[in-house]
Amino acid sequence: MDKPDVQTRRAPRARKPGPPAPLARVPRGDGASTRALILEAARRRLVEGGYARLNVRDIASDAGVNHALIGYHFRGKQQLVLAVLDDANTRLLGRQARMYDASASASEKWRQACDFYEEDLRSGFVKLLMELMGASFHDEELRREFTPRMLAWHALVEAAVSDFVKESGRKLPVPPRAVAAWIGWFWMGMEASMALGIPEEQGHQREALQAVATLLRHAERPHASRKASPRRSK
Repeated sequence: MDKPDVQTRRAPRARKPGPPAPLARVPRGDGASTRALILEAARRRLVEGGYARLNVRDIASDAGVNHALIGYHFRGKQQLVLAVLDDANTRLLGRQARMYDASASASEKWRQACDFYEEDLRSGFVKLLMELMGASFHDEELRREFTPRMLAWHALVEAAVSDFVKESGRKLPVPPRAVAAWIGWFWMGMEASMALGIPEEQGHQREALQAVATLLRHAERPHASRKASPRRSK
């Protein structure tokens, strides 16, 4: 008996999976929005990975733009990180200046400054500042650009202390600029210690902040008039 004429068909071979298709890029004609995307990606990379590991191609990938656009908007890595700093620094200096100009006591302004500090810790601004300061130790060109931006905070504090001394009519035995230096470098050391991850039980940072608020409230209290003690009759 003859076998039926059946054509044998082979199952098609499964194709090996290729590399994943690249994410579709959304064309952006607005230069400002592209710049904002690059700045945000660079800020995130700086805070999470640090200045030493910062790579322009990684930033471009995170921002979803061609890496050549970073060169178009910024003149290299250094100008990019300074633009990231300026983006936050300008806004936060304005915030701080408005706080100092408000009609509030010194202790109230100190408490507000502490609240702002907590916000800046959460946002990564403190880490960003410390990263660029650390990089500036070995990069002279970056240091020349970074230092005036950092000193803008000290100038703001110095002006606030001088205004407070004039308005309060207090006579200080030291210049207001020395008091401003205490405050400014106190904050800088505080930021460095917390960026390093030194815990409260070892660094006592928040305890120190609260102690300054307590001292200011104590200084604001009106001094009770001392009654003259009666003379003893001999």
